[in-house]
Amino acid sequence: MLPDLPILWDGPEQADTILILAHGAGAPMDSRFMVTFAESLAERGIRVLRFEFPYMAERRLTGKKRPPDRQEKLLSAWRQIIEGVSPDKKIYIGGKSMGGRMASLIADEMYQAGKIKGLICLGYPFYPPKRQDKPRTAHLAGLKTPTLIVQGERDALGNKDTVLGYDLSDKIKISWAADGNHDLIPRKRSGFTEQGNWDQAIQQISPLNFPIWRKGA
Repeated sequence: MLPDLPILWDGPEQADTILILAHGAGAPMDSRFMVTFAESLAERGIRVLRFEFPYMAERRLTGKKRPPDRQEKLLSAWRQIIEGVSPDKKIYIGGKSMGGRMASLIADEMYQAGKIKGLICLGYPFYPPKRQDKPRTAHLAGLKTPTLIVQGERDALGNKDTVLGYDLSDKIKISWAADGNHDLIPRKRSGFTEQGNWDQAIQQISPLNFPIWRKGA
C-alpha cells in the first residue's frame, strides 16, 4: 500500500516495468522537467510513478516554501514508496537531483533484497554548490546496482571535468548532455537545444537503449 503522499501515475497500467521518480530539492513532481520525462517515458511503454517528499507535500498544501526534510525522513519516504508498489513488477528507482541522490543511497539495499532492478539519476548532485571539495560520491565507488546517470557537461553540481576524475563503480554509466546545466539545458550559443538534450536523455533511458531494461536482471 502506497503511503499518504502526493503521487502521479503515467503510462500503461498493464506494463510490467515501473520507474519511480522523485523530484529535486526545489521543484515539485509536476515541474516541467519532471512532467516531460515522465510522459515521454510513459509513451515508450514504461509505467512511471512520481511522488513528493513530505516537505514538498506540505508546501503543496500551505503554499509556503520550506527546506527539504532531513535525510532520514527522505529515505524513509523512498522505502515506503518502494514497499507500496506491487512486487510482481520490475521496479526501477531514481529522480531529479536530490531525488536521485536519495534513491542512490538505498539502491544497493533494495537491489540486493530483490526489490529493484536499477537506478536512474537525472542531474546527480555530485557536490553542493561551489563546494567541489565536498563530494557526495563515497557510496558510488562500490555501488552494485546497475545505474544510469544523465549529467550536463557543465552542471554546477557535477561538471564533466570533475566527475571524470571520480572513482565510480563500473556499474554506473554516465550519459553526458552536451553543454548542459543541472537541468541538462545548454547555452544558446552552443548550438545545442534544451529539447535536443532532453530527447537524447529520454532515448538513453528508454527500453531500446538502456541495457538494464532488456536484461531482466
